[in-house]
Amino acid sequence: MKIILFFLIIILIFGFVQLSDMVFAGSYNLPPLKQIISGIKPTDVKCNEGLELILKLSNENSACVKPSNVYILIERGWAIHILPDIDSSIKNSDLIQNGTYNVETSFVDYNDSKGFLARPISNDAFPGIIMIHEWWGLNDNMKETAKKLASQGYVVLAVDLFHGNVATDAQKAMKMVSDFNEQQAIENMNHAVNYLQNNENIGKIGSIGWCFGGGQSLNLALNNTNIDATVIYYGKLVTEKETLSTTKSPILGIFGSLDQGIPVEKINEFQNALNELKIPNTIYIYPGVDHAFANPTGPRYSPVETEDAWNKTLEFFKNNLSE
Repeated sequence: MKIILFFLIIILIFGFVQLSDMVFAGSYNLPPLKQIISGIKPTDVKCNEGLELILKLSNENSACVKPSNVYILIERGWAIHILPDIDSSIKNSDLIQNGTYNVETSFVDYNDSKGFLARPISNDAFPGIIMIHEWWGLNDNMKETAKKLASQGYVVLAVDLFHGNVATDAQKAMKMVSDFNEQQAIENMNHAVNYLQNNENIGKIGSIGWCFGGGQSLNLALNNTNIDATVIYYGKLVTEKETLSTTKSPILGIFGSLDQGIPVEKINEFQNALNELKIPNTIYIYPGVDHAFANPTGPRYSPVETEDAWNKTLEFFKNNLSE
């Protein structure tokens, strides 16, 4: 009897040790809901090793999921990426060199919408570009970026898809995205294209957006046959050929290999669909960088890749929008 008890104790001890090793081998964090109850913001929740943080659109709470599930949840509209809060001392536009033109700016109204217009000070005709903001909204940083792009010889209309709302923290940005109406956004962007065609001395028209705006840049191309060049910075993709067939616009896609929300497999599927439809495209997947790598306000920022991507963007617009 004593021998049996001895072996049972040994088994229990070793079982506990193995369980402890499994639990405490890496960093362990409380479940997201318990972290939030303790006072941690949903956007600051820490996940256990091997899991990635997302925000659920249904209740604006956090969830820690396997990286392989991130894209599925985002694609189905159940979740969104989490980006670092804005550091107002740093601007994307600080990294962009001015072009040869001086620029004038104004706010313009079009069909019950408002946008920020930046154009070269010149009587010459220029191509037009619709610029779509990140999930932060049409903030000062986007306006400065529009001015820098306009100095390269473009009439840039930066649309406002959040009706004047601007966020500096991820939680408010998430709220704005959850309230977002995609059909209204398409109508807004189409009216912006009409505004440029009817009120500005422009030639061809392109579009560009980052993250949230990257997906909307593609949406605009799919819903407006007047778009002549489309730039997508790590935006939500469409891979159904029937949907993609509505555009003939050349597409430039900029992505990071570590982005779980837009995995390399999905990017390849997107490009394969474009190739089958004979839609001109150039896709760059920068190795070793993550979603939002072109945003200097967060730890994912990669300056070398950002500069290279911007130069490729300017070259793409030059090649496709010049008369």
